[in-house]
Order: sequence, then C-alpha cells, then structure tokens
Amino acid sequence: MSKALRFLAMLIVAVALAATLGTLVPRPLWPASAAGEGTRRILVLRNPIHTDIAIPVDDEVRRRFRFLVHAGIPADAPEVRYIVFGWGGRAFYLETPSWSELKAVPVLKALTIDASVMHVDIAGNIAEPHPAVTGFDIDEQRFAALLDFIEASFQQGPGGPLIIENASYSRFDRFYEANGHFNALVGCNTWTAAGLRIAGLRTGWWNPLPASLGFSMRLYN
Repeated sequence: MSKALRFLAMLIVAVALAATLGTLVPRPLWPASAAGEGTRRILVLRNPIHTDIAIPVDDEVRRRFRFLVHAGIPADAPEVRYIVFGWGGRAFYLETPSWSELKAVPVLKALTIDASVMHVDIAGNIAEPHPAVTGFDIDEQRFAALLDFIEASFQQGPGGPLIIENASYSRFDRFYEANGHFNALVGCNTWTAAGLRIAGLRTGWWNPLPASLGFSMRLYN
C-alpha cells in the first residue's frame, strides 16, 4: 500500500472514530440543573445532511424578528406557526438548492472553509411524530436564551441583519449574512447542536451529521 493510501485510510479511521466518540460522549458531560415547566416546544427538522431549528411564533417572537417581514417573509401571517432557522456555508447553501444542482466548488468550500449565511423560512403546522422532525419542550428562560443565540448568529449592519439580495429558494424564504465560518468540522449541524445546548438540552460532543445529532439527542434527552 502506498503512503498516500495509508494516509487516506488512517484519515478515514480517525474521522470515523471522532464522529463515533463525538456522538457517544455527551455535551455537557452532566445534565443541566432542573428546568422550569416546558411550555415551549421547539422542533429540529432534518434531511440527510442538514438540520434546522423551528421556533414556534407568538407576538414576542414576531417582534424580535420583525426584520423578516420587512424582507418579504410574512412571519406575521396568522397561518404561520413556526419560523425556521438554519446556519450553513454560503457557497453550498446558495448554489445548491437541490441535489441535481450540486457543483464541485461549493463542495470544496464546504470541506475546507467558507463564509456562513443564515437561512430563514416559515411553516404552518408541522406534524409530529415524523421521521424528519424531533420536538423538545423547554422552559421560558431557555427559550429566550435560544432566541438570543439565533439572533446573535446574524451579521448586523447599520439597519439590522444583512440580507443577501436575490437569494432564496421560494417566495417566502431569505438568506442573510451570518457570523462565523463554515468548514467540515464546524458546520450546520454543529450550529444546531450549539443552539440546543443553549436551550438546556444535551447533544453529543461533536455532531457533524444529522444522524449523529439525532442519535445523541435521543440518547441524552
């Protein structure tokens, strides 16, 4: 076996080991102190490579994220039940609306380093149980902390969050410039995991994929 193949094999084994340990070792190591009554139900939405956090709307949530309405997202419409937030790599998110449009450059940036963006969408009722939906009940204090975390993920300009013009998948979703950089180690699912920990939940230590995040969430919550 050549040195290159040996190195590749060792790298694959190291990544697999890191992903396994990252799923099985909880973060935080010990459960958080007892919370108040879980009056807010948040949802984690997932597909094979990406996760989002769906936040139930009320007047306070609409007030906090009122900039969405100014951008054309009808978050104040009575039929809207959730605002859906996701963080990810700029090139992959913007240039890959579907798998059929997968390109080499966004993939390369996702595996190395890329700027980040926030994607925001809205939803009506989301059915549970569902294989792609996991719900958690959290208290008011931790719900507010999660909203703070999401809000802090948006880059801010003089007029508020910085929208990316002419970038959307549909009529009612938008992209915004985000804080932080995206790479193979710190990606969309690690952002979701960080938000869930802010909300008082436990995740694996490192969850780069939806499957590992979902398994660790079921294991520790």
